[in-house]
Amino acid sequence: MNHLSKPLIETPRLILREFTVDDAYDIYELNADPEVIRYTGDPPFETVENARDFLNNYKDYKNNGFGRWAVIKKDSSTFLGWCGLKSNEQNLIDLGFRFFRREWNKGYATEAAKACLEYGFMELNINEIIGRVAMKNTGSIKVLEKLAMEYWKNDSCKGIENSLYYKISKEQYLKNKKTSF
Repeated sequence: MNHLSKPLIETPRLILREFTVDDAYDIYELNADPEVIRYTGDPPFETVENARDFLNNYKDYKNNGFGRWAVIKKDSSTFLGWCGLKSNEQNLIDLGFRFFRREWNKGYATEAAKACLEYGFMELNINEIIGRVAMKNTGSIKVLEKLAMEYWKNDSCKGIENSLYYKISKEQYLKNKKTSF
């Protein structure tokens, strides 16, 4: 598998690139961990073939010019998970991420998500990006807060009641970037 095809965003440790059908096994394995998908509202893929079908039919890049991107560790070409932007059901731009449990607490989610905010605001000229998280998902809440995203409201998200919504504007991002990033 060529995990380094189509690099889109680079950080000191990571490459973010569009998914390919070659990512099917990794995506299947990622979603097979009940802890990884615990707060997502997503079921696991039943088979690797189902994951391949999902990737074959993933239209966000074509429809929106962006989407969720594979996150690859530069020094080993290892697939770590995914991170990226998505236009959600309310036409808001949503930042999301999902990583293998063995990669948690290494700063990858924050590093990748920060790069996605930069790309969204500076390359795609998006004016506001939101993050949605289950109230019990403290790890993801910490990532959103490290990105200086501010609590916005409580609402349901993909069948998960009482989810927390965070947001950050391009203006606030640029202001924070000057002072703290």
